Amino acid sequence: MEIWINPRCGKCRTALGALDGAGVQYTVRRYLEDPPSAAELTAVLERLGLEPWDVARLDEDAAKELDLRSWGRDEADRARWVEAMSAHPKLIQRPIITADDGYTVIGRTPDALDDVLSH
Repeated sequence: MEIWINPRCGKCRTALGALDGAGVQYTVRRYLEDPPSAAELTAVLERLGLEPWDVARLDEDAAKELDLRSWGRDEADRARWVEAMSAHPKLIQRPIITADDGYTVIGRTPDALDDVLSH
């Protein structure tokens, strides 16, 4: 299992606690220090079944500077979003947890944590 975290994030700390409590083995990726490539982010989005704008943190300073709220949200805009999120990883929602079988969730809720722990 792998979890992408920002250690300053309360939801990330909660998710880590859930993983520890379940006794599962996992790898931590501090994605702000080790940002995902565009290809990695695209693969995660595919596993999540979401578009980049679905997991973008639009209230971050980088989002405001880029004016992400005004960007298009269709297939033609997808690569632009992914590149921006790879270049500015604070824009990526967290924590993202991928089970060993590839099942991936954004672990912000108890239900999402339960789902990934059952895989």
